[in-house]
Amino acid sequence: MPSLKDIRIRINSVKTTRQVTSAMKMVSAAKFKKAQDDISYIRPYVDRLAGIIFKLSGSLEEDFELEWSEEREPQKILIVPVSSNRGLCGAFNANVIKEVEKLCKVDFKVQNALGNVDIFAIGKQAQKILKLHDLNVTKDYNDIYTETSFEKVTVVATELMDAFRNKQYDRVVLVYNEYKNAAVQIIRSEQFLPMALPNAEEAAALPTDYIIEPDVPTFIKTVIPDALKTMFYRVILESLASEHGARMTSMHKATDNATEMLSELQLQYNKARQGAITTEILEIVGGAEALKK
Repeated sequence: MPSLKDIRIRINSVKTTRQVTSAMKMVSAAKFKKAQDDISYIRPYVDRLAGIIFKLSGSLEEDFELEWSEEREPQKILIVPVSSNRGLCGAFNANVIKEVEKLCKVDFKVQNALGNVDIFAIGKQAQKILKLHDLNVTKDYNDIYTETSFEKVTVVATELMDAFRNKQYDRVVLVYNEYKNAAVQIIRSEQFLPMALPNAEEAAALPTDYIIEPDVPTFIKTVIPDALKTMFYRVILESLASEHGARMTSMHKATDNATEMLSELQLQYNKARQGAITTEILEIVGGAEALKK
């Protein structure tokens, strides 16, 4: 049985841990609120923009060529996992890493065996673990989380788009956590490039007609690059909201567990203290009886 001193040391240690987890929970809660607001603002905009593009692209002639939707034999693959720079956020990073490994070992098994799957990591956690698992992490964008802004994210999106347009890669896949609520994040694996556009029948089913100037092909060619950058920005915001929600939930559970452990340790301490007092009383009584005899 541990001594009173050992139990006191454990109690102080758990109290310190609880203070840290409680502080991290509050910090994440503040960041989560802003990230949640950002998501609520950008989702309707991106959905509406994608709807307009899909509607108009279905009315284009079959021979219309758009570089961003050019389908090629997927020989060279680029995977972009979006994780976090810090841990202590539950399964947030583990789910991203697991999905990337699945893509490399199942979906793109042949290309990976030939060394034709590259990974551009966003977040130190994915970069570190994927390298340990001997996957080909060739570049990272870990500084994207330092004062995240549309301008900074656009630079990364532009690099990905240029790599596809220059035929360095035939397919670009994003892996990230989509925000649902503070406790639930949905892992997504989405094809970023080539951009999937609907056929004429699918486009005809979409509502609303638009008046476009000067013409639809010019509009599509002009708008799609900016739309892709905005969609990529949404992915980053989804991941940020998911990260803060996951960390807030994880730290909340850790704080509750620390509180529960403190109660158990305090009970254990009281029992040990009571036992020590009882032993001392018995020794005193025994000593007094011995003196009488």
